[in-house]
Amino acid sequence: MNKTDFISEIAKSAGVTKAEAERVMNAFEEVMISALKAGDKVQLTGFGVFESKARAARTVRNPATGEMMDIAATSVASFKPGKRLKDALGSDDKQ
Repeated sequence: MNKTDFISEIAKSAGVTKAEAERVMNAFEEVMISALKAGDKVQLTGFGVFESKARAARTVRNPATGEMMDIAATSVASFKPGKRLKDALGSDDKQ
């Protein structure tokens, strides 16, 4: 499912227009990015926790050439699913 399909499903489920659902989705993305950039953890109870984690600099080998390369330190987003999401995905009942 791509972003357009996702917005359409949200609009249908919430009984709002696609334009309204798109504005909410865009606002969600902006708030999530701002929070993660600031180092905040975003916890959506039952769904999961989004947070920014630091990844240390490291040296890796390019498998195609065998050449050693340096990878710079960076921050990455991580997601840990919550109980409700885990339970929903772990069940055999496909909804």
